[in-house]
Amino acid sequence: MFAYIVRRLLLIPVTLFGIILINFVIVQFAPGGPVEQMIARIEGTAVEATARITGTGGGETGGQAQQGGGGGESEYRGAQGLPPEFIAEIEAQFGFDKPAHERFWLMIKNYATFDLGESYYRDEGVLDLIIEKIPVSASLGIWSTLIIYLVSIPLGVMKAVRDGSKFDTWTSGVVIVGYAVPAFLFAILLIVLFAGGRYFDWFPLRGLTSDGFADMTLIQQIGDYFWHLTLPVTAMVIGGFAGLTMLTKNSFLEEINKQYVITARAKGLGERQVLYGHIFRNAMLLIIAGFPAALVTMLFTGSVLIEVIFSLDGLGLLGFEATINRDYPVMFGTLYVFGLIGLLLNLVSDITYHMVDPRITFEAQTT
Repeated sequence: MFAYIVRRLLLIPVTLFGIILINFVIVQFAPGGPVEQMIARIEGTAVEATARITGTGGGETGGQAQQGGGGGESEYRGAQGLPPEFIAEIEAQFGFDKPAHERFWLMIKNYATFDLGESYYRDEGVLDLIIEKIPVSASLGIWSTLIIYLVSIPLGVMKAVRDGSKFDTWTSGVVIVGYAVPAFLFAILLIVLFAGGRYFDWFPLRGLTSDGFADMTLIQQIGDYFWHLTLPVTAMVIGGFAGLTMLTKNSFLEEINKQYVITARAKGLGERQVLYGHIFRNAMLLIIAGFPAALVTMLFTGSVLIEVIFSLDGLGLLGFEATINRDYPVMFGTLYVFGLIGLLLNLVSDITYHMVDPRITFEAQTT
């Protein structure tokens, strides 16, 4: 097992390199890069200023602005009226004065020392931004994933044991609703019901803490923290427990019908001993395998809309805004961190596999 862990750790840098390389190549062909974004902002500002001075319409002024200037042909859309020297300054500002391969190798070299660069538009280091946003996403992801597993696994086991009963039928209806309705719709419903939308005003809508949080006692701080988390975590749990519940049920049903279970019952073992002594360990392997993916999804992707709806400034929202604004350092920095965490969690999943069932040693993969 030790050799397998070492091998997986050594493969992490290679895998990260491949992930970043593929995404870097794709980004090179995407229109509307940071240089074009900046040109559009400059053109828009110039048009508005000229329109205010001359009193002309924006469309007419925009046409005059593009006709003016001494620039020639440019590879950037909307830059035909700007001087080439000015375009070169913008390229140098964003590092686009270097060829793509040089920019890529410089980025890889910096990432090796966890230097993730500076955001194009926020005037902050990418690593500082990520560290600043982690508490929000970690709070949503960890608590949501924990509650989903605590609810889904017992519910799935009970549904498998009582397969075909009235309990299985009505809980399946609840599961179908949870599976069919997206988490963000549950979030909107919760706001309407409990956050001053129409009926009750019991929970806050902004941030993880209230004003004056630092002046509260420890008990008050804990209460305030969970008060702010109640609605967003509830929305994520309702929208996320259905799939894991059915996966647990189907996994247990598959194990219940196997020969070793029939043999254990024939030996006189009680249902509880059969369920938790034999079935549980084998059925849980599939559930454990999905834990890293579930946690990464909750941390970085599943909470984007929840963060927007509840005004929570986390990693999901940071990555989304960086993609929209073509803030490449933030895009690739968050991708690097997400990928690293995901690969480490996959390794943790394999180790947990071995802990749950020592028969799984991965010896064949280390030869």
